[in-house]
Amino acid sequence: MPTLMIQGTTSDAGKSTLVAGLCRVLARRGVSVAPFKPQNMALNSAVAADGGEIGRSTALQALAAGVAPHSDMNPVLLKPESDRGAQVILRGRVHGHMDALDYHAYKREAMATVMAAWEALSARFDVIIAEGAGSPAEINLRENDIANMGFAEAVDCPVVLVGDIDRGGVFAQLVGTLELLSESERARTRGFVINRFRGDIALLEPGLDWLAERTGRPVFGTLPYLQGLLLDAEDSLGLSGRQSGEPALRVVVPALPRISNHNDFDSLRLHPRVELSFIGPNRLGPGRGLPPADLIILPGSKSTRADLAWLRAQGWEDAIRRHLRYGGRVLGICGGFQMLGDWIHDLEGLEGPVGSSEGLGLLELETHMLPGKRLRNVGGRLLPEGVPVVGYEIHQGVSEGPALARPFCELEGRPEGAVSEDGRVMGSYLHGLFDSAEACAALLARCGLAEEGAAVDLAAHREAELDRLADALEQHLDIAAIERLLDL
Repeated sequence: MPTLMIQGTTSDAGKSTLVAGLCRVLARRGVSVAPFKPQNMALNSAVAADGGEIGRSTALQALAAGVAPHSDMNPVLLKPESDRGAQVILRGRVHGHMDALDYHAYKREAMATVMAAWEALSARFDVIIAEGAGSPAEINLRENDIANMGFAEAVDCPVVLVGDIDRGGVFAQLVGTLELLSESERARTRGFVINRFRGDIALLEPGLDWLAERTGRPVFGTLPYLQGLLLDAEDSLGLSGRQSGEPALRVVVPALPRISNHNDFDSLRLHPRVELSFIGPNRLGPGRGLPPADLIILPGSKSTRADLAWLRAQGWEDAIRRHLRYGGRVLGICGGFQMLGDWIHDLEGLEGPVGSSEGLGLLELETHMLPGKRLRNVGGRLLPEGVPVVGYEIHQGVSEGPALARPFCELEGRPEGAVSEDGRVMGSYLHGLFDSAEACAALLARCGLAEEGAAVDLAAHREAELDRLADALEQHLDIAAIERLLDL
């Protein structure tokens, strides 16, 4: 099966972006191509067409390839719940919870899941573009590796190594990584891609010549820094708002330690009249008040009770109450919605230690963490506006209480979410609330921003960005050489 694997010298070197771009380039040439990430560790996830859960970057790559995302494209997804443990998802379904040492020992069994998924994709597509994770030179993780060279060796595919010149030291990155590989791994590493270059390429060419001579491998391309490129991130929060001129609406989001699906806010990043700010640790301590805000959004969380405790430790609880007293609004999404209630109960230890946590008490409801995760793509309408809204649900908690009698929206005929009596506190399990321009405009109008045509159609934006990325690859990457690696 023609498979090419893109590996990186570091995390965030550009692997996900390069895979997405190659999928779009090949799809435009009529090639039946699928993305594949054997193992991913990320809290940004998506619901695939088959109802399973995969990393959001892989779902974006499927969009680039023009195919429906499928659980086989990301057979192992690790969703960190603490610094030492994660929820393990195999082929889209929760397998269980493991600490780092237990999972390291389990990888030998996980490889069977990876290979089964790869073989299933091989039967449906002509070409697979696989993506590594982190760096193949992480010596402590080499045993039973399934994420990088372990997979490449198992399927006997060529590897292209990408390095990020923008962070500096790219030649050390590439040569050092190659030196730390085994002889067979070096042999299958066919060449390099340098990512995020700024400046005159003539100044870089002596280094490229040296690299080719030093390693005996070509540089397939030097990709430019694409200013303002915004595609669904794997985990990095990236830049905040990119508004031009004086913002009409200020939105603040706490950067929770286990924040999940923060791509919910990409449309707000792009909105020309919205200033979006992520607030990290200790920003609300003594002498550090909440910056001016019209809307506070409590985002999703993979460890809701632990992140709620963190929120309180940072001074957010008092800041939110003060914000509401002065006429501000608060929206909770998924885990953030659960935090707005009176209590969160986790009596089976599904997200951490067994126990209950008192919520912020802004909505009259309680949440119980229960086994079995709700995974589905859904659509409906906002209430009371009636405008259409689409998104997805990924959560384990079930919420009950009088607040649900005032629903936030209606999804497939059922009421969902809650709104306080004065309308200033809102909550929903629905991710992707702001993705459609109409729903985004309606939600921002509740907060005082009523501007026709200002909201961004995120789906159209994604398509335009993927085409822009593919155009850059066509211009700066030796696509013919990539096709030869795939026997095309």
